Amino acid sequence: MRLVLPDFAIVDSHVHLYDPAVIDFPWMADVPKLQRAHGPADYHSAVAPVDVAAAVFLEVDAGPGRHMDEARFVTDLGKAHPFIKGMVASMPLEKGPDAVAADLEAYAQMPLARGVRRLIERHTETPGWALQPAFVAAVQSLPRYGLTFDICVRYPQLADAIELVRCCPEVSFVLDHMAKPGIADGLNEPWRTEMATLAREPNVVCKISGVVTEADHSAWTHEDVAPYIDHAIDCFGFDRVMFGGDWPVLTLASDYPRWVESVDRVVAGASSEDTRKLYRDNAIAFYRLDMADTQ
Repeated sequence: MRLVLPDFAIVDSHVHLYDPAVIDFPWMADVPKLQRAHGPADYHSAVAPVDVAAAVFLEVDAGPGRHMDEARFVTDLGKAHPFIKGMVASMPLEKGPDAVAADLEAYAQMPLARGVRRLIERHTETPGWALQPAFVAAVQSLPRYGLTFDICVRYPQLADAIELVRCCPEVSFVLDHMAKPGIADGLNEPWRTEMATLAREPNVVCKISGVVTEADHSAWTHEDVAPYIDHAIDCFGFDRVMFGGDWPVLTLASDYPRWVESVDRVVAGASSEDTRKLYRDNAIAFYRLDMADTQ
């Protein structure tokens, strides 16, 4: 069956590149398929035949105290592989703005620095974790450094994400992976309602990414994931969504071209302008990517 893919070079807003021999990632002990180096050459091989012009690196939850090492690792990768146009680094924001100020200042000087992420999803069993005063204050400080914030939550944490956004009106947010809805269990609510609520906050955009790994890894179909993708786009509109590959985590459930095709089937009736916003333009604008040397 012939793949249906975008007919232009896309921008992938969510890529993980790493080498466990250089930086440790303790969580990978539970996911042995991912516990090996995944570098630019592997990525280029995996995305074919999709034409990817540029990518944004997302932090990989490195071991304690290694967040700046990871940022330096990606800075060096970017020098050798200019398709990496931006970086979203991890920062221990729960320590508060004063404790992370020196790291944020140093990170903001790195040429690829665009945003920050802290994995709120790691604290699903601690409701309100992202609303602790120190964390909120640190997130509020990000515009001072010219940095955005990636929200990575699971669907039970969406209410906390909404409140965090409301506490930080000056921060530019992007919701990763559509808040990881409960696709495998066929859950729709309260995810659908809370996505619509979050979308009413003007300083949030949404990544169309990371949903096939929330479905049945071995048996998911386009029909399983399409309603969730469609709802996210309906809530945020084409002006506030961006495509993300989530490679190599994606490989737990799918190859890259199949994921792109599934998204493309959902938006098949959209205008070429809206399709380019989803696959390219919005990521360039949000992450302030320099595309001068690309297609």
